[in-house]
Amino acid sequence: MIWIRKIIDFVLYSNIYIGLCAVALALETQILLGKKISFSPLILLVFSSTLVIYALHRLVGLSKVAQFIDKERYKVIEEYKTHIWIYAILAIIGGAISFFYLSRSVQIGLIIPGLISLAYVLPVFGGNKSLRLRDFNFIKIFLVALVWAYVTVVLPILDAQVTWTWIHVGWVSQAILFIFAITLPFDIRDLDVDQFNKVNTLPAKLGKALTVKLAILCLAIALIIGWLTFPDPFPIGLSLVLSITAMLVVWVSNKKHDYYFTGLLDGTMILHFCGVAFLWF
Repeated sequence: MIWIRKIIDFVLYSNIYIGLCAVALALETQILLGKKISFSPLILLVFSSTLVIYALHRLVGLSKVAQFIDKERYKVIEEYKTHIWIYAILAIIGGAISFFYLSRSVQIGLIIPGLISLAYVLPVFGGNKSLRLRDFNFIKIFLVALVWAYVTVVLPILDAQVTWTWIHVGWVSQAILFIFAITLPFDIRDLDVDQFNKVNTLPAKLGKALTVKLAILCLAIALIIGWLTFPDPFPIGLSLVLSITAMLVVWVSNKKHDYYFTGLLDGTMILHFCGVAFLWF
């Protein structure tokens, strides 16, 4: 059983898993656009950039959680530090190569989310350059939702070179609400760490119960938007996926192990893709 746990730790904390989650949502947008699934340079860039940003987030973040280094997920990240750096460097190379195969509009479209993502994980603010964007009160969850929606929905639409309509705006809004809803439980998980670092978050302000209700409300609105904007028969799959996601969010208060968060809650992004792809095939 030890080797099974090591494999799970490797997949989750090498950032390969979260990179695949980003790819899944970007491929879903291709399906919604009526395109064939294509592992294009953009998809490679989405995977590579996600892997790099999360690698930096976890490695830089270790210095912020020295007080909590005995927690399981931080111990695993510490153990896999060398691996994380190696994969991040390989991802930088892959991302740089794929960047030059993108259209000019997509290249330009990458500038703002790229800068926000780097400022989110790198300490570039404050008198001693010790603060990241995520260290400012209440801001991190909104940045996560906006950037994820932009990268996985807006960029594939730009790459497809289609004319924007209110339908596409609906897809972006649905993605923002979905990512926001599944990120709230992570803020519940990180309450003690954020309080130690003097970072106020929504769970600290609202409490756990109201935060869970807010997440469910976001999923409900996302479902309504999905029914209004997703082409048939995809709203059916979306309904199932968001129902499962809502159950996972409701159960989050009693969950302590990080597999529940990094494995199951992040995994709802892959489930989101499957709910659409299954009906598409």
